[in-house]
Amino acid sequence: MADSSVFGWILCSVITLVALCGVVLRRRKQKGISVNRTKTVNIVLTNNRECGSTEGSHADVIIVGAGVAGSALAYTLGKDGRQVHVIERDLTEPDRIVGEFLQPGGYLKLMELGLEDCVEGIDAQQAFGYALFKDGKHTRLPYPLEKFHPDVSGRGFHNGLFIQRMRGKSASLPNVHLEQGTVTSLLEEKGIIRGVKYKTKDGRELTAFAPLTIVCDGCSSNLRRSLCNPKVDIPSYFVGLVLENCHLPYSNYGHVILSDPSPIVFYKFSSTEVRCLVDVPGKRVPSIASGEMASYLKTVVAPQVPPEIYDSFVAAVNKGNIRTMPNRSMPASPHPTPGALLMGDALNMRNALTGGGMTVALSDIVVLRNLLRPLRDLNDAPTLCKYLESFYTLRKPVASTINTLADALYKVFCASPDQARKEMRQACFDYLSLGGVFSTGPISLLSGLNPRPLSLVLHFFAVAIYGVGRLLLPFPSPKRIWIGARLISGASGIIFPIIKAEGVRQMFFPAMVPAYYRAPPLVK
Repeated sequence: MADSSVFGWILCSVITLVALCGVVLRRRKQKGISVNRTKTVNIVLTNNRECGSTEGSHADVIIVGAGVAGSALAYTLGKDGRQVHVIERDLTEPDRIVGEFLQPGGYLKLMELGLEDCVEGIDAQQAFGYALFKDGKHTRLPYPLEKFHPDVSGRGFHNGLFIQRMRGKSASLPNVHLEQGTVTSLLEEKGIIRGVKYKTKDGRELTAFAPLTIVCDGCSSNLRRSLCNPKVDIPSYFVGLVLENCHLPYSNYGHVILSDPSPIVFYKFSSTEVRCLVDVPGKRVPSIASGEMASYLKTVVAPQVPPEIYDSFVAAVNKGNIRTMPNRSMPASPHPTPGALLMGDALNMRNALTGGGMTVALSDIVVLRNLLRPLRDLNDAPTLCKYLESFYTLRKPVASTINTLADALYKVFCASPDQARKEMRQACFDYLSLGGVFSTGPISLLSGLNPRPLSLVLHFFAVAIYGVGRLLLPFPSPKRIWIGARLISGASGIIFPIIKAEGVRQMFFPAMVPAYYRAPPLVK
């Protein structure tokens, strides 16, 4: 058994290296991609600054958006002594059905930023791993937390309560100014972003100026087109329900059901509530108003949930508080722009199945904080822009690992009529059920505790090779060999396009990117 395992890892490594070399060569041939820097309607020239008051003109940094990323960033930069002006469209408590689960890796970043107390006092629920269900079978996949502080775990909570705690924490700093307003455009002068134009709650149009404007206004950003090349994909929708007084089969664990046609997720986000997210593939969902959605949930989804949850699930459907949200994915493709930076979901999104979004955002904030700390003067916009290009490189190993895993795992977990895809799905469940390194490795990646790109690729192809082994043993047949070949081909077709979109060199070899070595600008 050990020899076959070693042989499998060696074969996996060879396949991976050959495939990566092919991707790198193709990227070199395509390297002449030009970026259209034509100014969009979101940018307003500021040669004459007659746009109302200059509230916030003394700021070092303007932050557009006060969600998880914006609030955490405001507190982090404010704590470092920066004058920060935060402009948020709506400062009332948000009410969303995603952004409710923080992986242990994200909690570690929260601790590093000094924001761990934001999960206290909001009835947050600890999570110590996942339970995976398929065809009546189930397996428990605990997080490898033995080497960490006892407080380190996943957390489920109401997104709005968490964000309000973070907003309050950032606003408690005297040098952070939090204001409600809608940013309508970026202000540009001679190719440099100088600030923003925004409309206040009472309808006044004002401008605010700062050497650096950081846009993190979320998944529906109206400013990102000025700063990146957005390619947003919506493979599915999440349908959200709240199950009250529901007892999950495994307490303090997230539950993922590999149902048909796509996964269902359950997790506790308060002491009395369980969030259910039903993934519905496609560009549209059944109508809620007509009752089509309730019928779909009762007839298609309910029979596939564990028996312990069935009654609570049906009761939640009958209650009628059904909500939907697009499941977006977008690789980071920024245009380095003097005076401006993109962060959070405005920059980069991944499938929400694995709950990795907040971990990526908090990790990015740590990277940016460390880059900005040596700088006292942010006014040399072209030099600062060139220096901060390293941000987009330094974030890649962590962000790309979590992004790739989320998007690849979603495709593997979705049901398919193709026999090779069915075998890959079953192989993934069986591989994780083996325990030991076969479960701790992937769960370490998913949780953000050990986000290493090479480990991700090795485990992904180890699953594929494991699936081929199941097909060929004890007696291979031409049909089984053909399915195994298609399984490997299908696995490559899932993961390599995602890696290509993320950037092969930045993801696996960031030290080869010149920006990796950018030093802080010298003080003149």
